[in-house]
Amino acid sequence: MNILAFESSCDETAVAVVRDGRQVLSDAILSQADMHALYGGVVPEIASRKHVQAIAALSDKALADAGLTKKDVDAVAVTYAPGLIGAVLVGVSFAKSAAYALGVPLIPVHHVRGHIAANYLAFPELEPPFVALAISGGNTLIVDVRDYTDMTVLGAKAARVLGLPYPGGRPMDELAQQSAGGKYELPRAHVSGAELDMSFSGLKTAVVNLAHNAQQKGEALDAPALARDFACAVSGELVPRAMRALELTGHTKLVAAGGVAANSVIRADLERACRRAGVELFLPPLRWCGDNGAMIGAQGYYEYQAGRTAGLELNAYATMDLGTLE
Repeated sequence: MNILAFESSCDETAVAVVRDGRQVLSDAILSQADMHALYGGVVPEIASRKHVQAIAALSDKALADAGLTKKDVDAVAVTYAPGLIGAVLVGVSFAKSAAYALGVPLIPVHHVRGHIAANYLAFPELEPPFVALAISGGNTLIVDVRDYTDMTVLGAKAARVLGLPYPGGRPMDELAQQSAGGKYELPRAHVSGAELDMSFSGLKTAVVNLAHNAQQKGEALDAPALARDFACAVSGELVPRAMRALELTGHTKLVAAGGVAANSVIRADLERACRRAGVELFLPPLRWCGDNGAMIGAQGYYEYQAGRTAGLELNAYATMDLGTLE
């Protein structure tokens, strides 16, 4: 089954062709990161306009790269939530038009489900059940993946300060690798009555205060040490909770997913924790951590197998629970 898949939830326009949920025939991506770097972050209106300009040509490229024609497309999958509403609407609108014109099913895909499914592309042997640690931008979730479309959130979270360019993930990780850390004491939060939930608000405030205080006093900020200590603090929130989720569910496989899963400190900490616990760890290659269309095509296949398709009334949503389907 050849699925033409669209992802436009933020600042990457991505179109891919995926066969049977596991084989990537093409994966075309046009990033807007350089443009948004001028503003220090994503400008939603600009992102939406650039998606409109790029998506048709990118679709043609994805089909050409796959060596297919439009008549070879068996279904269309698209991210319909969550994300920047204008950006998501572009993808949903184009996907609906494509599905209608081609006379094929339309498959709605939750963005975070797509990130989890990216692991199916990297690891053909991976099958549910497992625990997924999904850390992607504004979404930080610990998920019990009982089956390909049966998922429950177990825990959720209830760079510019270092003068790093947008997007800050990679520069901050590179900066952190220049220091052993241990210089700045940063807070760890606990959510009362919800042992797997996370809060990073105090951590972010502490980093901002450290930077501002140093600036006001005319003191040099040890940016590499702070970046390292920040990464360690985030990892200290995530990894123990992921391991606890494994204990609670009885699963023996842990899957990482999302853009922050590319962070070297978190990856190393996950590897050590899983090795100690005798748990099988699946860390996606860096190419599958960021937003891409292939992950939507992968999850779209399993959504289709579960009978989850949509009509032309499909809408886009800025927020949506992982377990919800319109």
